[in-house]
Amino acid sequence: MRQEQSNQQGQDRQPRAGRDSGLHRGSAGLIPTAYQLQGWDQYGLDVLAGTINACRYTRLAVERHFRDLREAGERGLVFNIAHAQHVIDFIQKHCRQSKGQWAGQTIALQPWQQFWIAVTFGWRRVDGTRRFRTWYEEVARKNGKSTKLSGIGLYLFAADKEPGAEVYTAATKLEQAKITHAESEMMVRQSPGLRQLITSHNNKLFIAGTSNKYVPLGADAKTADGLNVHGAIVDELHAHPSRELWDVLDTARGARRNSLMCAITTAGFNQEGSICLEQRKYLIDILEGTTDDDSFGGVIYTLDAEDDWRDEQHWGKANPNLGVSVFIEELRDAARKAAQVPAALFNFLTKRLNVWTQQVEAWLNLDDWDKGSAVFDETTLHGRACFGALDLASTTDLTAWVLVFPPVGNDPNWYVLPRFFVPEENMQRREIKDRVPYAAWHRQGYIIATPGNVVDQELIRQQVLQDARDFDLQEVAYDEWNAAKLATELAADDVVMVKIPQNFQMLTAPTKHLEGLVLSGRIRHGGHPVLRWNAGNVVLLTDTNDNYRPNKKKSRDRIDGIVATVMALNRALFGEDDSSVYEQRGIRVI
Repeated sequence: MRQEQSNQQGQDRQPRAGRDSGLHRGSAGLIPTAYQLQGWDQYGLDVLAGTINACRYTRLAVERHFRDLREAGERGLVFNIAHAQHVIDFIQKHCRQSKGQWAGQTIALQPWQQFWIAVTFGWRRVDGTRRFRTWYEEVARKNGKSTKLSGIGLYLFAADKEPGAEVYTAATKLEQAKITHAESEMMVRQSPGLRQLITSHNNKLFIAGTSNKYVPLGADAKTADGLNVHGAIVDELHAHPSRELWDVLDTARGARRNSLMCAITTAGFNQEGSICLEQRKYLIDILEGTTDDDSFGGVIYTLDAEDDWRDEQHWGKANPNLGVSVFIEELRDAARKAAQVPAALFNFLTKRLNVWTQQVEAWLNLDDWDKGSAVFDETTLHGRACFGALDLASTTDLTAWVLVFPPVGNDPNWYVLPRFFVPEENMQRREIKDRVPYAAWHRQGYIIATPGNVVDQELIRQQVLQDARDFDLQEVAYDEWNAAKLATELAADDVVMVKIPQNFQMLTAPTKHLEGLVLSGRIRHGGHPVLRWNAGNVVLLTDTNDNYRPNKKKSRDRIDGIVATVMALNRALFGEDDSSVYEQRGIRVI
């Protein structure tokens, strides 16, 4: 009942899409008598009847289409069934899956996909030109976004009967655009019909005897001059840091009467002034009837504001492909993790339930972290194999030297032994700035104060060498920034130094491993207060492929000890086992 009341209140706020629209859910009376129902219409009717559980924005988009079937003729719009069917037939007959269990099979568009493709392409103006010049679609991950976009791009390029059609797969960087574009290239290679028509060269698609082309385009391209855009395929618009590329594509299609900019994205983290949120808000204004724009279309799949994200009956609202390419057990596993880890909750909400969030919470739950606080005597680790890491964030700030000890024998636990250094003359200033008791931690032996107002790297070097004598130190990871000189000196001291780039490739796996150790209670850090403070500060940097790593820029305060722990775990997980590596000594780059 609460759901129905909320929806009715939402309708009362909309002048066109609600009570004045004349639509009645589940009633065939909403279809004009002159319109012949098509197979794809059943999806829309099921949404309006409540047979398919959909969010308010999805229902409003469906209502807009059916309302326009009755009223849009007055505005010079017509719905052309043949145009809609032509696109659906092209994709299902000529485009093939390239990955997973369906690789090589022709694409079978799901009812919801057929419905929205029909809406996008079926609507025309009375002069025969395309109605929707911009289409914005928002849906959770793994709901076939890239496959659908690739099929649409190929249609615009090869089957839309546009002379000299220029179609672009757009991304913030050219390399990312190539990755998305590769799906279209694979479809061409796997389709006998498309292979006969289309040629591929250097990530670009062409049609012999025409000037048609379908190419990837990044915002980092040297120039965007001379573009004459018929189609722009924009995947994951939320990842675009600025509106620059969007505006370039938009202004480059002025000479085309049937151009289409098609953006399909998941939600993201709130970014003030982002182009994605701008397009999203514009669509919502149209759906709610506060703005009129017949050239802008779209649909949003997400949870309603009152929905409890933990209630799986709502998950289908953001995942229309639930049971096809999205599986309930996978969502349940992700939800269980989200209930325990703040960072996982943000990822689950944004990527799997398509809810826009503001990620300001810390990554690690300190209640879970504190389970590893049992004090241990570091002398019990003497002679044991370990991996170290140095994080020298600044010569005037906190520096971390961390040792990680993998499990041995019947003990399944990982031990973390941190050392922290801070310039003695800066300790009071750092205590005021960071609002933590540096002086007390120094007195208690948790921080080593180095003479002067900059970190004494020679003292750190001596500590590393002492630890190398006490423990079986295998490798030391370091970030080249601020540590190149110290790394060179330690390498000369016969310590194996490994430079670790601060990127997703090198840090995602150890970051996830640390997270797993904390959740499973298999980490032992002795309750070190400085490392605990660092752990509570960490905010993650994430990408669209569920990669993540500690983010110094977004984290609330110092996280040096955790960054060093993650780097040390990288070497513990992926360090060379070949003894010849240790015979060579020196600095290695990976």
